[in-house]
Amino acid sequence: MKQELIKKAIELLKNLIETPSFSSEEDKTALLIEKWFHEFNIPYTKTVNNVWSLNKHFNKSKPTLLLNSHHDTVKPNNGYTKNPFKAIIENEKLYGLGSNDAGGCLVSLLATFTYFYLKENLKYNIIFAGTAEEESSGSNGLNSLLSILPKIDVAIVGEPTLMQLAIAEKGLVVFDAEIKGTPSHAAHPNNNNAIYNTIEVLQWFKNLSFEKKSDTLGEVKLTVTQINAGKQHNAVPANVKLVIDVRVNDKYTNKQISEYLVQNAPCFIKPRSLNLNSSSIPIDHDLVKAGISLGRNTYGSPTLSDQAVLNCPSLKLGPGDSKRSHTADEYIYLHEIEEGIQLYIELLNNVII
Repeated sequence: MKQELIKKAIELLKNLIETPSFSSEEDKTALLIEKWFHEFNIPYTKTVNNVWSLNKHFNKSKPTLLLNSHHDTVKPNNGYTKNPFKAIIENEKLYGLGSNDAGGCLVSLLATFTYFYLKENLKYNIIFAGTAEEESSGSNGLNSLLSILPKIDVAIVGEPTLMQLAIAEKGLVVFDAEIKGTPSHAAHPNNNNAIYNTIEVLQWFKNLSFEKKSDTLGEVKLTVTQINAGKQHNAVPANVKLVIDVRVNDKYTNKQISEYLVQNAPCFIKPRSLNLNSSSIPIDHDLVKAGISLGRNTYGSPTLSDQAVLNCPSLKLGPGDSKRSHTADEYIYLHEIEEGIQLYIELLNNVII
């Protein structure tokens, strides 16, 4: 059965690649996931563009494990030399948009769910959820399912980790900041030039560090990523606008970081959202211990995923390499998908059987 599932998973991934599914436009890839469930005679529910299913012998008295990954993609960048919507196999690499992030994870978790679907007397219930709008942190993704799904006790979130165990993930807060000054004609003296005032503010952000360092996630990382000011060469603008990207470790909440910056930054600053907090799973959790016993390493992930919306312990784990995500000519090795399915099944065999 494993080999059949591996073969069908790769075929599904090819079809997903060739079906555009930008965030909030995933209706056609949702149909492909539905088709899989029809083929295996597995009941499912579709909520907007999220497709989810419970294992056959779901029992409310048992804890529940969520298997989740997303089927939306970013838009292809201008660096592609291959057709991003054509599934191309060369040298055991499957090329195409979403192949690595996170199509390989999605089909591998779907195959794993299918493998366990009919099994009786499991220690955990299993839910599979192929979700939308992960790339845009939209309102109709996994977050919209949490009030609908049965209570989740632990989750595996499928993102490319080379099948290593990401036991923690940094949170994210994006801030908008504004430095004010006096608008004027460029020809006249001005001791309150907003652009010059920005120099001191940028230096403050550059030198800022937060004291608490995480064993798994390291330091909080603050980066000024955008700056915008002025409309014409002969006019000093009234303000300069900045965007600051803050990756938050598990020693702070997003609220704590926001409160500190609002109170101490030498300019007006406001968070866009505080919802994308850091996430983790205890290193002594059965899933982590089972992964370690299979030769997997643990680490902290700097990138954001749907773990951020979960309120339970969660493990990020999946085939593919995060460094390939959002790059031109994105690809995943075929053997990574096979390995992913095999390892997911072995991992769960050690925990839920």
